[in-house]
Amino acid sequence: MKRLFWVALGASVGVLLVRAVRTRTAKLTPAGASEAVGGAVAGLSESIRRLAEEVRAAAAEREAELVAALDLPDPKAPAPNSSAPNSSAAQSRAAHSGAAHRAARA
Repeated sequence: MKRLFWVALGASVGVLLVRAVRTRTAKLTPAGASEAVGGAVAGLSESIRRLAEEVRAAAAEREAELVAALDLPDPKAPAPNSSAPNSSAAQSRAAHSGAAHRAARA
């Protein structure tokens, strides 16, 4: 009976050791390394995304504070006299540009 106990114990320890070695060596294969790096990159990209969101929120908050403190108009509101550029003025600028002049000579 003692021999059966020690054989069973030895087999159990052997199975556990083989499984532990296989899992550790699997991490050293290219596929295992790829999984580890992929997980790290995914975590890093998520951290960067959260950081960018926090920076945008803090910048918007600070901008609102500065607008209120300096009594400036709301930058998101349209300007009272904002209109599209006059097409004749845009045509005049295009006519006086070097590209238009070269195109006319060709």
